[in-house]
Amino acid sequence: MQPKIETQEPKQSVRPPIAVRALVALSNGTLYVECKLIASFMFLLTFLILLNVVTRYSGASLYWVDESAVYSVVWLSFIGGSAMTRLRMDFAVELLTENISAPHKRIAKIIAGLGVLGFSLALVWMCLIWFDPLGLWQAGFDAKALAAKSFNFVYTEKTQTLNWPTWLMYLIIPIFSLTMVIHSAANLVEELGWAELSRFPQFNLSNAESIN
Repeated sequence: MQPKIETQEPKQSVRPPIAVRALVALSNGTLYVECKLIASFMFLLTFLILLNVVTRYSGASLYWVDESAVYSVVWLSFIGGSAMTRLRMDFAVELLTENISAPHKRIAKIIAGLGVLGFSLALVWMCLIWFDPLGLWQAGFDAKALAAKSFNFVYTEKTQTLNWPTWLMYLIIPIFSLTMVIHSAANLVEELGWAELSRFPQFNLSNAESIN
């Protein structure tokens, strides 16, 4: 599903800086790709579940289907979580903000946005430490040498039934952290009034006034 994007009328005629417009466009483009991936993974997950049911009842179960379904759910969850951040459909707590004035609520939204952006940047840094691309390069892209030196086995382990490298499955975490940085930064510049607020009318909850 391609997200239809609407924007509020600008309060002033000043056009946002090109960097801000590029950030919002990148976030909306990323959201478009995520919506396509969500639909694809939902189709894949449904197919795997049905395949598992049919093969089990026919007495010819496929041992790799369960693990494939698990990883499909993991990827679907992370991609969906990233998209929900941009759509402002993530969970929010309004106990402290439902009775404050609009200016103070806007400040609270900005603070919450800074928190999400800070968390996303911290997650990017943790992924760099975990995947250690510099260490892998220094080891001559030899996964075993890296594991022997740093006890980091992310590049040497394989999945149990698919026998795929686990780092391919874990790759969704750094991808998620990068898309979260993009979406949270785009949301933040819109809350700050540096860009028009993007609206996604086909997602009714995206227009909620919650702090997210």
